Amino acid sequence: MIRVRGLSKEFSTFDNGSGGVLALSDIDFEVRDNEFITVIGPSGCGKTTLLRIIAGLIPYDQGEVTIDGRPVTGPGPERAVVFQNFALMPWADIMTNVSFGLEIRGTPKEQCRATAKELIKLVGLEGFERRLPKELSGGMQQRVGLARALAVNPQILLMDEPFGALDEQTRRLLQEELLSLWERERKTVVFITHSMDEAVMLGDRVMLMTPRPGRVKEMIDIPLNRPRSRDVEKSSTFLEVKEYLWENLRAMQLG
Repeated sequence: MIRVRGLSKEFSTFDNGSGGVLALSDIDFEVRDNEFITVIGPSGCGKTTLLRIIAGLIPYDQGEVTIDGRPVTGPGPERAVVFQNFALMPWADIMTNVSFGLEIRGTPKEQCRATAKELIKLVGLEGFERRLPKELSGGMQQRVGLARALAVNPQILLMDEPFGALDEQTRRLLQEELLSLWERERKTVVFITHSMDEAVMLGDRVMLMTPRPGRVKEMIDIPLNRPRSRDVEKSSTFLEVKEYLWENLRAMQLG
């Protein structure tokens, strides 16, 4: 379980530490094991900052962040991050990119290759093992990023707008791929998005954040059965939750 209590984060605006921007203020929430949480809020509300704090990539100023009762003090093997910009090694082929995390953990080379090959097939890229990232489309690169995150078998996937830079068609295909993978793996997922459709389609709950300084305005249950297909987008429940999110986001933007 991810537990966040009284979390606040301020960024200094000058080199001497004077002045500052309060990005997050007094945030409280929990993510249950095997739960898929989507996070949405106005631009600049601190969504990415929150995710990076949970990942252990940046420190926080007040409060506590724990995973299964243990304080987060830095990155850990139980967490993996999927970024919007793919963050692949441009000089390395897909096999090397996917197996990299296993290699730095000391996994035997043959096991690294076997695991990477299996995951490359799982995300639909069999036959592209020796390609470089520049030889792949954006959607294919993001599949590599997902395979790389899954390779280390994390308990928790932290996803920072992973489909945000993709065209709508590719985005929808990868949403379906992610749902299918989640049904098989049942990882705990925290997924940042700007898309209301995506937030409702993927999540068990949607965490709605306020404008900066980011706070949790509401946790919204998504009463849609799993496994999910595109048919749910036509349901009254889907449309009602999406409209509720829009009303809240619009009100926050207009002040």
